[in-house]
Amino acid sequence: MTRFFFFDVLRFATSVMVGTIVLSVGCNDVVVDDPAKAQFEAAFQGRCGRGSPCDQLCYELHDGMYECDCRMGFILQEDGYSCTELNSTASSFYSMNEVDGGNEEDVLYQKDAIFDVHLNENFTEDDERNLNNTLKSSEKIVSTSTTEIPSTERPCVLDCGPNGGCVISEESSEPVCLCPLGKGGERCEKDLEIRSPRFTGSSWLAFPALRGAYKHVQVNLELRPESYDGIFFLTGERDDMAGDFMALLLHQGFIEFRFDCGSGVGLVRSEETVLLNQWNHITLYRHRWDAWLQLNGGKHIQGRSKGLFSRITFREPLFIGGTGNTTGLSEKLPVSGGLKGCIRHLEVNDHLYKFALEPSGEASKGFGIEECTADRCSRVPCQHGGKCLTSETSAVCLCPLGFSGDLCEIRVDLEVPSFNGSSHLRYKGLGEEALTWLDLQVTLKPTAEDGLILYNGHRGNGIGDFMALYLRKGRVGFAYDLGTGVAEASSQHKINLGEWHEVRISRTGRLAILEVDNQIPIEVLSPGAFTQLSLPQNLYLGGVPNFNMVSPQIKTRSAFVGCVQKIEINGKPVSILAEALGGANVDNCPHPCIAKPCGEDGECVPEMDYFTCRCKPGYRDQLCSRGPPGFSGTDSYLHFNDPATLTTLVSDPLDINVRFKITGSDGLILWMDSGSGDFLSLGLERGALVLRYTVRAEEIVVVHNSSTVHDNLWHRIKAVRNGGSGLLVVDNGPGITHQFVDVPSQRATQEGLFIGGIPDENLSTGGRYKNGIKGCVADLVLNTNFRLKLVGHTAASRNVLECEL
Repeated sequence: MTRFFFFDVLRFATSVMVGTIVLSVGCNDVVVDDPAKAQFEAAFQGRCGRGSPCDQLCYELHDGMYECDCRMGFILQEDGYSCTELNSTASSFYSMNEVDGGNEEDVLYQKDAIFDVHLNENFTEDDERNLNNTLKSSEKIVSTSTTEIPSTERPCVLDCGPNGGCVISEESSEPVCLCPLGKGGERCEKDLEIRSPRFTGSSWLAFPALRGAYKHVQVNLELRPESYDGIFFLTGERDDMAGDFMALLLHQGFIEFRFDCGSGVGLVRSEETVLLNQWNHITLYRHRWDAWLQLNGGKHIQGRSKGLFSRITFREPLFIGGTGNTTGLSEKLPVSGGLKGCIRHLEVNDHLYKFALEPSGEASKGFGIEECTADRCSRVPCQHGGKCLTSETSAVCLCPLGFSGDLCEIRVDLEVPSFNGSSHLRYKGLGEEALTWLDLQVTLKPTAEDGLILYNGHRGNGIGDFMALYLRKGRVGFAYDLGTGVAEASSQHKINLGEWHEVRISRTGRLAILEVDNQIPIEVLSPGAFTQLSLPQNLYLGGVPNFNMVSPQIKTRSAFVGCVQKIEINGKPVSILAEALGGANVDNCPHPCIAKPCGEDGECVPEMDYFTCRCKPGYRDQLCSRGPPGFSGTDSYLHFNDPATLTTLVSDPLDINVRFKITGSDGLILWMDSGSGDFLSLGLERGALVLRYTVRAEEIVVVHNSSTVHDNLWHRIKAVRNGGSGLLVVDNGPGITHQFVDVPSQRATQEGLFIGGIPDENLSTGGRYKNGIKGCVADLVLNTNFRLKLVGHTAASRNVLECEL
């Protein structure tokens, strides 16, 4: 069998020729004058098994090749297959790694090694000149005694104490201190004990270079990332990444292991993305060319490096959480920044690292390290896939769409979404829909003066085209960038918090118009000559997962707080919840639609504080065609006296929302009696809408006579009893609170809720009403979420017909 010898030491060319070494291919011999000074790895053509010349161990390589190796305590001889006991071949060319239990390590892979080169008699002056040039080119000065803080474009003048440095924050663009390991605070004035480090993207830890790991490496770590990109494990041969290296990193949410044994980069990439803001377990195993990776107990993903070399030289420190003083990353790795997040467990080749500074720990250096507070989440067990987020003092659950509560334990059937400042909904981006023109309408009710309402961008890092709708100091703002500069429009006046508002954006080319309620429209023209808006990223409503994706031109850096009930894009209504691709921490806004007043086969369409019903497809001629109850005005009513209704009637305040159409200027619409002697009535008296109720032996009367409601058209009424104060609102108009106090008259008590009338109106109401209404009542909701079932009801009824719509 013809043997072909390929040596790892060829990576060092003639710069590592030890003794007299003559290499030849084919039938020529391999001559080694001083075999005790060299250890070779040879690759042979063929297979392991019978016929293999390996003295002890044999490894299958690739392309029909194999390699011999020796067990612990033995070294491979120059013939590439025989093994000799280490004690019998002791030489200064080898060293034992006492820390790793005596695994041999080639001095070629030791830092600052000095080689004694002997040349044979056939070595010419040209050979010597070439050797010297090769040696000079391979020399490297390694220094880890000093660390440079990243330079910034603007001056950074904070006094950060001894060994601290000042940097410009990527998030706030303000100067902050990057403190040495063991220090913290705004000026690095506090002592910190680091058990589980948190990295900010600019921070890192340095440990001594790996020993005994040039062939085999096994890594176990627990990682809690806060963003989808960053390097968190990096080491290698040179600080400019020109030689061997090994890196574990996050790229677009996937775990990637990249390594180079000297002849090409190998890549192993997880099939699943990491879980943001949750602890992830990562296991990595590398043996020579081959490596496998496992994320969160999932599938083992395998890969291998290129070429024939199988060893990795480790001279540089092991950098954790960032890149340290390493340069040249752009040519070897897809990301160059450090990790944003926490690491709480790091084990390499069965050695568990301690993150504190020497001597209490093992870290030789570190910058910008904080103590991770994420373990607070162990006391907050979020349910239904909720994610735990921590602040300096607490931990809260970020709930997926359809769940709410402190632990995401409450299932929510969403109708009108409410956002709490940590919420968002995600949709398909506008893309070409907004390329040249955009018509956007939004109906919202804010409860905070600042917050991002809508955002769509061109890139995930906030750079490039974007459009944003937001609140800033109570004013509505719209900003966009077509690629040549930002244009921004702001409403002339602040809007009232806790009230519904309508916002409309019209944009054609460079021109945009902002309209808010009845305020004067604001026009703005974008700078430059570009007229098209490119928005391939997702559209976000109510906030974003991370404000790093929002253009720095948007000064509002908080999420919207309040409710959104309507979005219309280019004339097409958006089903806010049905079309959402995802979201978090979205709850229900207090609204009558929560009570599902349109039944299972109808859709509740919000209209400010009220709603209309829309039948689902296929039901217009079936259940939805069954009209609401109709009343004749005399001895015609519905009577509810079930326990749930009675309990609701005694609540204070009591909010009543009713939709009706009637004829006739007089008639009783509602009568409520909880059985305690007090009552509440809503009716028409000489064409005026009147709310009456008793409180502590007094009768409160509120009269609304500025609207006509007995015109046989549908109207919606909101009536509120709040102690001694009453309120009437008709068709979303102004609220009427003018009232007077009357002396209650005698009446016959009948417990429960009557709709449309009451038996013997004159006697039952103490002469206040002579008859019920002639007309229909379609919807009745109490306290925003208690809906009376008027269609298919189980209440007692008399002379109730189907309403003619």
